[in-house]
Amino acid sequence: MHIRSAIIDGARILKSKFIISANLESEILMAEAIKKNRKFVILNSNFTINKIDLKNFYKLIKKRSIGEPIAYIINKKSFWSSEFFVTRDTLIPRPDTELVIENVLKLTKNKNGLRILDIGIGSGCILLSILKEKKNFYGTGIDISKKCLKISKINAINLQVDQRLKLLKTNVDKFISSKYDLIVSNPPYIVKSKLKYLDRDVVKYEPNIALNGGLDGLSEIRKVIKKSSELIKKKGKLILEIGFDQKNKVINLLKKEGFYINNTFKDLANNDRCIVCTKI
Repeated sequence: MHIRSAIIDGARILKSKFIISANLESEILMAEAIKKNRKFVILNSNFTINKIDLKNFYKLIKKRSIGEPIAYIINKKSFWSSEFFVTRDTLIPRPDTELVIENVLKLTKNKNGLRILDIGIGSGCILLSILKEKKNFYGTGIDISKKCLKISKINAINLQVDQRLKLLKTNVDKFISSKYDLIVSNPPYIVKSKLKYLDRDVVKYEPNIALNGGLDGLSEIRKVIKKSSELIKKKGKLILEIGFDQKNKVINLLKKEGFYINNTFKDLANNDRCIVCTKI
């Protein structure tokens, strides 16, 4: 069978399972099956696939057809300007989270040698993207998951920023350190009772610990804000990702802990998604 025929058939299967970007995902899975990039797949659509690769392709199609996210199937996800290694132990990086990177880079345009803390580093996509852009910044990432820290380490090595990174397994409540110039965090913020209503790709496959924000969705955000007020330098910046309906509640929490609200930013769907504030 030719690559093109297999891709068309794979897309047909995915469409039957209501997967929106079926054609694109079939191409990506073909590239994974034959260990080539997507460009090769497109330019060599008349190439004949051997039986082993074809069998592997249909295995990947089956995984996707039952809902497994494509990022977990191929163990990678593009974010900002890099490709990140991901597994089912980490949240899949989202385009909306790039708002955090954008704001950090705006705020630190003429800054040098800053120390940054990432609370709940996960795959490392936020902190490592910043370190890659800012060659003389230094980062610390904390997480309660040992597996997440291992994945962050792999990504740091791949992005060649590991020499400027410290990784620590700790709960934010118990973390003690000297002061940071900047703190970033994308904490769990989904209300516990609403987790079951998330897309099947999310609720079935992504780690609950990275999504579950407790009874009101704010339990982890409260911890991050409280601890950040202790760990951040005076006039230091905290940049926080939040749920689409949490803006006012989070602003109140920040003000109580001595933060001045600089601005809030909307995501691609025009929902409030990121808050930038200053310790006063």
